Parts: sequence; structure tokens; C-alpha cells
Amino acid sequence: MAQDAIPRIRDTRFVPLAWRNLVSNKRRLVRSSAGIGFAVLLMLVQLGFERGFFDASLGVMRQLDGDLFVLRASKYRFGDEDPFPRRDLEAAAGVAGVASVVPLYASWQDLFWKEPGGDKSYLVQVFAFDPDRQVFLLPEVNEQRDRLKQEDAVLVDRRARPFLGMAGDARETEINGHTVHIVGRFSLGPDFMSNGTVMMSERTLAGLLTGNRNNPAALPVEFGIVKLQPGADVTAVQRALAGALPSEVRVFSKPQLVAFETAFQADLSSAGPIFWMGTLVGFVVGMLISYQVIYTDLADQLPQYATLKGMGYGTGYLVRIVFEQAALSAIIAFVPAWLLCLLVYYVVGQLALLPLHMTLSLTLFSLALTLGMCLLAASLAIRRVVTADPAEVF
Repeated sequence: MAQDAIPRIRDTRFVPLAWRNLVSNKRRLVRSSAGIGFAVLLMLVQLGFERGFFDASLGVMRQLDGDLFVLRASKYRFGDEDPFPRRDLEAAAGVAGVASVVPLYASWQDLFWKEPGGDKSYLVQVFAFDPDRQVFLLPEVNEQRDRLKQEDAVLVDRRARPFLGMAGDARETEINGHTVHIVGRFSLGPDFMSNGTVMMSERTLAGLLTGNRNNPAALPVEFGIVKLQPGADVTAVQRALAGALPSEVRVFSKPQLVAFETAFQADLSSAGPIFWMGTLVGFVVGMLISYQVIYTDLADQLPQYATLKGMGYGTGYLVRIVFEQAALSAIIAFVPAWLLCLLVYYVVGQLALLPLHMTLSLTLFSLALTLGMCLLAASLAIRRVVTADPAEVF
């Protein structure tokens, strides 16, 4: 009879014991999934906000139409006003492989936009350039840049914060008390530092800042937008430009410019640590909830585990069952949390006008964090099963 029992014991190894343990008490499964899912949602929201923050801060840079970019060496972030004289760009046009060099002017701290039809004024970011030269990749800007040749003409961002009134049909307003004419609109969107964007010609900007629109060459330059000749080697031209230009400026490729801004936001600004701290809090909360759920389950099912040990099943098999149960708990909680996060991204994205999107990399990373916190909790609670003695339990 003992010999007949051996095959039956081996056959039970193929029974989905972890799954049956998990669904044996459906009410408890729903409660535990809700707790773990809350922690998962918290991590997803924090990670999504971090990605949205970076994407918004990189929005303008990604729309610049250039191969290389000249900026002041002391500039520590894209939106920091740190201009250089226009004459510093003069030597760039003579470098082999360079097709064109266009100055881009910018202001983040000096120009105040008056709400059309209202009395309040708000600080806006402004970019100015020669309308005869293409500086941005935005199709709407390029289609309408000839309109900027009109006196005091501006293009405004229809996706700016609503209180700026840029999305309406107003045709004029004031910037720094000077009347400007709205000749067109484009779609870009705000970021965490600026509420809206205005584009104009260099002559209009000179009139606003210096009172003399006939001398735009006197304006200091924020960026030099360099386009290369077809077939030119970007790295070689970049080295040549660095050698030809004054030491007060430096030359970036577009990937380097994006990495430069990303490094500032992640390492030097407070945004990166804040979002990662929120993610860590979600991870710890989820691990504590998972530990409590798994520990309670193991305590309730301890006689069953002790019975299996008494029947001859090894510790390794029991440990595997516990980890399988923890992994299944993670997946069951992750799916509804992920779906709910899609709704959160949509609602917050519409209200805050931020680019919040669920991506494959974000999904996989958050799933790995969820599995990690549940498996870590299981490793802390599993001692309950390892030390179970069938004789003591019964």
C-alpha cells in the first residue's frame, strides 16, 4: 500500500497549489489585491509623472531643427538665461561641413504676457529668430513664419495654460505693455517651468527688450542652430567648431543637448529625487502590505504545509509554492492597477496639459518592481513554512 501511495504523491506536484491557495478565499484575495494594487498605482503614477516631467522639459529641444547647437559654456540648463554675443558665432560659418548658422534668441524672465480681454499679466517663455530661416521642426510654425515679418507679430501656443488665453480667437494683446498682434497659433504645450510659449521675429523681440526693433544684431544669443552639409560627419564638425569658436561657448549635438537637460532635471533639480522618493514609498508600502497578506495566508494554511512536509515533500518545494503564490498575487494586483493608471494619466494629462503616456518600458519596469516587492515580502515571511514542524502543528 505504501508503494501505491508514492506515485500519487508525485502526481500532486502538478496540482496548481499556489493558485488554489490564492483563490480559496476570494474575499481575502480581493482585499489583498486592492492593497497591493494601491501601492502599484502609486509607483506607476510617480514614474509616469517623472517621465511626463522630463518629456515636457525636453519638448522645445526636440523641436529644434539643427544638427549641432552652440550655447554658453556656463549654461547649466536649457531654460536658464545665459546668452553670448552674436559675434561669437561668426567663425562657425567658415568651418568645413557647416551649411548654415542661425541665432536663436530666448527669454524666460523678462517678458510678461497680458491675458487678452483681462488685466492680469503672466511670465511666458519667448523664442525669436529670423523668419527667413527655419529654426523649429513644428510644421505650424514653419507654415506661418512669414507672418512674423509683420510689425509686432507673434505666434502663440494654443496648448498653453488656459489662464493665458492663447487658445481663443483674440488677435492682439500686450507684452510688457507693448501691443502685439497674434497672427497664428501652434501646438507645443507647457512644462513645469513655463506656462506658455510665444514666438516672434528677432526684430519684434529687439523692440520689446531694447525699444529699437531696427537693431536685432545687438541682442545677445541664447543658442546657435547649426545645420550641416549633406554627408558631413557630425562628430568631426563638432570638434572643428569647438576649436574655432571662443572658449566661452560649447557645442552639443542634439542627443548631447537632450542628455544635458535630462541630467540636470534628474540629478541637480529637486524633481528627480522627489519622484524617486515617491516611487520608493510606494515600493515599501506595497512590500509591507504584501508581507502582511502572505504572512496571514501562511499562518492560516500552516497545517496544510505541515501535512505536505509530513508526507515527504521537501522544503524547496514548499518554498517554491510560496514564491509562486507571491508572484501570482503581484500579477493579479498589477493588472487592475495598470488599467486604472491609464485613466489617471488621461485625466491628469488633460487637466495639467502634461505628456503622460503609458509606455512598454514603463509597464515592464513597474511590473518588475511589483514582482520584486511581492517576492521580497515572501522571502521575509517564508520562515513560517520552513520552520513548521508537523508534530507541533498537530
